[in-house]
Amino acid sequence: MVTRLAFISDLHSNWEALQAVAPSLLGLPTYCCGDLVGYGANPCEVLDWVRSHKIRSVMGNHDEAVVTGETGWFNPLAAQAITWTRSKLRADQVTFLEALPRALRFEAEGSRFLIVHGSPEDPIHEYVYPQTHRDLFDYYLEKHAADVLVLGHTHVPFIAKVERGVVFNPGSVGQPRHGEPGAFFAVVSVDGKAVDVKLMRATYEISAAVRKIFDAGLPRALGERLYEGL
Repeated sequence: MVTRLAFISDLHSNWEALQAVAPSLLGLPTYCCGDLVGYGANPCEVLDWVRSHKIRSVMGNHDEAVVTGETGWFNPLAAQAITWTRSKLRADQVTFLEALPRALRFEAEGSRFLIVHGSPEDPIHEYVYPQTHRDLFDYYLEKHAADVLVLGHTHVPFIAKVERGVVFNPGSVGQPRHGEPGAFFAVVSVDGKAVDVKLMRATYEISAAVRKIFDAGLPRALGERLYEGL
């Protein structure tokens, strides 16, 4: 029996991008690698959608900062967006973010999945790229008793098949950073111990998301970068 799952990450308050991805998630258990908010102009709408669709998510660094108000780790543009987001959220939405776990575990067809935003060693803040961390992937899977490790945070999609399993990043729905505009996610098919990851891309009206960022008084660069996927 084949089980299909969807993975999204780094939504970053981008409502238009999320709506472009949403039809591909219908009927699939969907998991999020964090950073629901930050950067974009629709944090309330994105959070309400995630909650109403019962998306299981881990906490990202922007989610954490919106809860705590601590922006010392962020560049000025990101910090401004976090402060703006804090001013827009309802109390129940902040409570929802505060309750997000730092890691999620589950099994599908006997394969053990582990989801974190950063890395298993530093779930909130560490950036994991295959060109810098690939030698650690088998170590992560063995130490943390996982067959599949799913990461976010970098906004760069990748798949790495190693001896002990699979490590992948679905990319960013709301703000990709690998030079390709759009909304990125992954669909995974699990057939026993066989795990097949497909990286997916949806297109959307980027100008609508950009216009909202401008109208909200957020830094213009946060909108302009969406056209370049950077």
